[in-house]
Amino acid sequence: MRPDITHSSGQNRTDVAVIGAGLAGCCTAAALARAGLGVTLIDAMAIYPPAFRAEEIDDSHLAVLERFGLRQAVLPVLTPMDDNVSFRFGRLFSRRLFREYGFAYGDLINALRPALPAQVRQVIGRVERVETGPERQIIGLADGTVVEARLLVIATGLGDAVRRAVGVERIVTSKAHSLSLGFTMARPRSDYAFEKLTCFSHRPEDRIAYLTLFPLGEALRANFFIYRTMDDPWVTAFRQDPQPLLRAAMPELAELCHGFEVTGTVAARPMDLTVSEGYRRDGLVLVGDAFSTVCPVPGIGVRKALSDVERLCVHAPRWLETPGMDAGKVAAFYDDPAKRATDDECMHTSLVARSTAVDTSLRWRARRQRNALARRGIYAANKLLRRIDGWERDLQRRPAPSCAPA
Repeated sequence: MRPDITHSSGQNRTDVAVIGAGLAGCCTAAALARAGLGVTLIDAMAIYPPAFRAEEIDDSHLAVLERFGLRQAVLPVLTPMDDNVSFRFGRLFSRRLFREYGFAYGDLINALRPALPAQVRQVIGRVERVETGPERQIIGLADGTVVEARLLVIATGLGDAVRRAVGVERIVTSKAHSLSLGFTMARPRSDYAFEKLTCFSHRPEDRIAYLTLFPLGEALRANFFIYRTMDDPWVTAFRQDPQPLLRAAMPELAELCHGFEVTGTVAARPMDLTVSEGYRRDGLVLVGDAFSTVCPVPGIGVRKALSDVERLCVHAPRWLETPGMDAGKVAAFYDDPAKRATDDECMHTSLVARSTAVDTSLRWRARRQRNALARRGIYAANKLLRRIDGWERDLQRRPAPSCAPA
């Protein structure tokens, strides 16, 4: 914990108050502080607890963190991976060399917080009241602390309390859109012949997007993305004993994955697709999942959150150069063409990913057949390459790489 974190009550004035110290909140605080603004970051917890959230990023995300001054802080909690093999149609399909990183979300946030610039004042406390207006924003905490800011940024993720307190509603556009399951394989990563493995669904009736296995420290972590609801009997059975259902769903991987033996509990994270309504308010900006949510299946949530932060940092310093913070001024963020394009793309990708996997209408059956034909052509080309460089044989004997980040 940083020594300058504030717990006691008192009056604090700042340029920008950020509520929520997850990924979006920490990055917002760091980026605005680097732009020369005074920032107060408010969160109910001094230490972020273990949580099943995003668990993979790549070098494009690290490049953004570099611009925020946070890249070096997160490297110690990242496990790099370069070699990704994928299975489609029940057989080995392709191999892609691409740098990615596995991480535990709580570890990532707890690495970010101490690395925030000195201009960021971190306040720990539960928000009890919020008053917004065209000039000043007032945040009252349970311990009596009052933070007064010109601009308020809400970065509370899926949490509803603060957003509701300022009168912003969350509208569900796709209820129970997807379900993410996270668990750890029983054997250490060194026992597996692959570095990262992704296996896609066989049939729409399976309601599976894909399974991905990737290194996390000395362990092999699994993220299983499906299109089912939490009350589905299949989900209940899977969380109680995942091994037989994994073997049945992906029998081609059973031997390669040592029978899918799993250790510990299976974490579950259901996801609705949502958008905000009534967010154009004086002195207020919502970023990341607090503004809208997307499906984790396409792996776009982190990019969307970081894009919000980057666009906000284009506008916020300009806003603070002149008096007032009315809704018309703040609207420049929501109307930013790059933000709108990213939001639209992420929502479209979320919907297409689900339909591609499970929609049985004529349109999507035809689309899957078209995709299958194209991929079978790619498979034939990859098969020739496998014979040339021998990497299919390597899959059976390649040792696990070092855990040291680059």
